[in-house]
Amino acid sequence: MRDLPAFTLAGYDKGRGKLTQALWFAVMNTVFMAWFTPARVRVALLRAFGAEIGTGVLIRHRVRVLWPWKLRIGDHTWIGEGAWLLNLEPVTIGANVCVSQEALLCTGSHDHRAADFRYRNAPITVEDGAWVAARATVLAGVTIGRHAVAAAGAVVHKDLPELTLQTMDGRRRAVDEPK
Repeated sequence: MRDLPAFTLAGYDKGRGKLTQALWFAVMNTVFMAWFTPARVRVALLRAFGAEIGTGVLIRHRVRVLWPWKLRIGDHTWIGEGAWLLNLEPVTIGANVCVSQEALLCTGSHDHRAADFRYRNAPITVEDGAWVAARATVLAGVTIGRHAVAAAGAVVHKDLPELTLQTMDGRRRAVDEPK
C-alpha cells in the first residue's frame, strides 16, 4: 500500500541552496525560456549557474533545465525547442548531439515497490553524435551510445548501444555508421 505522506527527499541533493534554486527558477521562467532570448544568452545563463557548456552549442526557446549545475554539454550540440532536461542527477550530453523538440531526459523516478515512494534517480549520458529525436524520452540511468538514435516518440529505459536505432515500438536495429 502506498503511503505518500511518508515520502521524503532523503538521499537527494539538489546541489545548491534555496536562494540559488529560486534565482534559477526566476531566470529560467522569465528570460531563459523566452522566444526573444538569443541562444548565446541562454548558453551564458547556463554557464553562470554552473553548467559546463562547450563551444557552438545551440539551445532553442522553451527548453527547461531543472538544475544547470548538474549539466554538461559538449561542443556543437543542439537542444531543440521545448526539450526538457529533468536533471535531478547529472546529465552529460556529448559533442555533435541533437536533442530534438520536446524530447525528455528524465533522471528521476520513484521506487514503485516502496510504500514511501522514495526516489530512484540516476544520471543520463548521451554520447557523441547521438540523436534523441522529437518527443523521445530517455529515462534514469540510461546511456545513449555514440551515433545511436532514439527515434521520435521512443521511450528508452535501458542503455542504447552505439550505432543502434530504437524505434517508438521499442525495436532496435543497427544504423549506418556516419560518414
